[in-house]
Amino acid sequence: MTWAFRFFFVPLSQIFYYKQAITMKSKFFLLGLMFAVTAQAENFAQYVNPVIGTGDHGHVFVGANVPFGMVNAGPTQIETGWDWCSGYHESGKKIIGFAQMHLSGTGCGDLGDIGLMPVYEDVELTREGIASEYRHETEILAPGYYRVILDRFHIQAEVTATERTALYRFTFPRGSNNARIIIDLENTIGDDARDTRVVPVDDYTLMGYRRSHGWANDQIVYFCMKFSKPIHNWLSEGPDAKYGIATFEVGPGDDVMVKVALSPTSEANALLNMNAEQPNGFDFDGVAEAATEAWNQQLSRIKATFRTERERTIFYTAMYHYMVAPQLWNDVTGDYMGADLKVHRGADYNTLTTWSLWDTYRAAHPLATIIMPDRMRDYAKTMLAIYREWGELPVWHLVSNDTYCMVGEPAVPVLADIILKGEAGDIDIDEAYEAVCASMLPTEYAKVRRVPLRGKDYLAELGYLPYDGREGEVVGKSMEYFIASWAAAQLAGKLGHKEDSVRFYEISMNYKKLYDRRVNVMRALDMKGEFRPLPPNFNPNQQTRDYTEGNPWQYTFLVPHDVKGLAEVMGGDKALDKRLDDLLAASSDLGAGAAPDISGLIGQYAHGNEPSHHILYMYNYVGQPRKAQKWIRQVMDELYTDQPAGLCGNEDVGQMSAWYILSALGFYQVEPCGGVYQLGSPIVEEAVIPVGEGKTFTIRTHDGSDKAIYVKKYVLNGKPLKGTTITHEQIMAGGTLDVYMTAK
Repeated sequence: MTWAFRFFFVPLSQIFYYKQAITMKSKFFLLGLMFAVTAQAENFAQYVNPVIGTGDHGHVFVGANVPFGMVNAGPTQIETGWDWCSGYHESGKKIIGFAQMHLSGTGCGDLGDIGLMPVYEDVELTREGIASEYRHETEILAPGYYRVILDRFHIQAEVTATERTALYRFTFPRGSNNARIIIDLENTIGDDARDTRVVPVDDYTLMGYRRSHGWANDQIVYFCMKFSKPIHNWLSEGPDAKYGIATFEVGPGDDVMVKVALSPTSEANALLNMNAEQPNGFDFDGVAEAATEAWNQQLSRIKATFRTERERTIFYTAMYHYMVAPQLWNDVTGDYMGADLKVHRGADYNTLTTWSLWDTYRAAHPLATIIMPDRMRDYAKTMLAIYREWGELPVWHLVSNDTYCMVGEPAVPVLADIILKGEAGDIDIDEAYEAVCASMLPTEYAKVRRVPLRGKDYLAELGYLPYDGREGEVVGKSMEYFIASWAAAQLAGKLGHKEDSVRFYEISMNYKKLYDRRVNVMRALDMKGEFRPLPPNFNPNQQTRDYTEGNPWQYTFLVPHDVKGLAEVMGGDKALDKRLDDLLAASSDLGAGAAPDISGLIGQYAHGNEPSHHILYMYNYVGQPRKAQKWIRQVMDELYTDQPAGLCGNEDVGQMSAWYILSALGFYQVEPCGGVYQLGSPIVEEAVIPVGEGKTFTIRTHDGSDKAIYVKKYVLNGKPLKGTTITHEQIMAGGTLDVYMTAK
């Protein structure tokens, strides 16, 4: 095993090898936690390797959290740039502190709020001045726990978490009356502090807030922190202090523990959150064990076995990354900060944030409807609250702000999928439908006109976005609006709105207008319906201003809602089959100026970015499932690994992992909503998914091997399946899908 396998992957002898790096208390804690979890009947957390995705452009979070928790507490490195969107990259050399909020797998940076940095004596209160070198050899990463040695000060830092709180244990090896913990409200990840406060309440307690401008335009987070030792001396820079310094008297090898609770609404509620989730003293080991158990409970939503340890590690690490978001964004009282930046009291559901919907509507949300239907009410209620407070469904919502990052109306297929599958709980279906219509065609349906149109007036008038209007990326935006329109049509039809259903469906079919038969790709139209003039040396490999993180190759296949219709436009099933072959055989040269997101290339199939994610399953629609199986297996085998550079693109808040999870199980929802899954080539030996009411859905593969990647037959509950699909209804009814594999 390589150095990348830490914590559960670290041999006991290696734990004791770092004599100077680990205190005896930490040794016994680690050993106790390891033995405790291995004694459990099913310990899935031990298969997670959080280092996967910390290299290349994975941008994953590193630190301590619990599934879907508000708090993602962990190190923030001194380096900045695209590969530090989460605040951490494998190549980073220095840590500036431990912040309570981090993103995971995004393409933009923000958060890193409320930093803590343990130091000795005086340091310069700047980003460089408080930084410390560290070594990967002294890091331990595990679900719900992180530890590192800060080499500059020889201080050991450990952190664990609950949903709304973090708990730190800083061990000061030489003892001092000048052991200090810096509270840093200045240095974060890509935003600027507008207003800050940190004040002592008593000898043990600090309260404050941080208001900032960044990717989230107007973010505010409140905090309360309590120390296990009295503050010997307190120093800050005044009412708008961006730093505070708490000094402690400690003996050699002594530690100072710190509870940090967050709230989106008030300092008082931060204290309530702390008292609710960490009520009794400073039980670091108990909180860490509870965090591990929380991960085990969520990871057990799929109980899977594999032929190799590598596959098992990749799968359960994918589950771990998938379960970071959407995140909790309300207090224990139900209070939350709304999209209108007003405090709303006492919600009877969990309000959520970090909605990377352009990415996650494709696989992460369909997967959630299978393995966590109990969360769908929270998803739907949150979306409708955002609609009431802001005027449309979320696009890329982050800490009460819509960043309007990416394109389309991606919440529409998510909400439609939840409703069509009957998992919306007690939401107001009429309001949900109203929200869909107002979001898709605001010039006709919206009650509130304070949200940007984003080209949807063109969609209503022309049926697409023209390149000679005021919008850019018009092919990318139009194609995504077509997908959302199809989802709206399905929902309208289900609810009996026949005229709306026809209208939305007609809009969704306008992708056919964008198909330029001269060059066999999707291209931009002007207001008269004429294509942008072809350049003399047209090259579909090159990205232009008409496409969003992609080029004509990828966007030509962005028709998951009407694959058979796309085949007809191209000239029939054989034509689409050949075009798919051409895509995978094309040169991977992107030319100059391509977005770095276009990655994970096989030909011009770009698995590192979401518009490609359904493409391989399109072979099923043209009678070539063996081709789908071959390429799906190649992606799983080559573009996902158990190393730091184990993701071929941004994790994208769970979408990259969700693709792997579904494909490992052997199916994928190509159509954006409704619950028809295309069957592929599963790698699980057996996977058991609880589906409610005491029922389970089990997938079993037979005769699988490295070469036996093709499917001879699918058998559902003893009866052979016809075709290459399975439905949501069939899965949620429970039963067993037997998949017989062959190398021929």
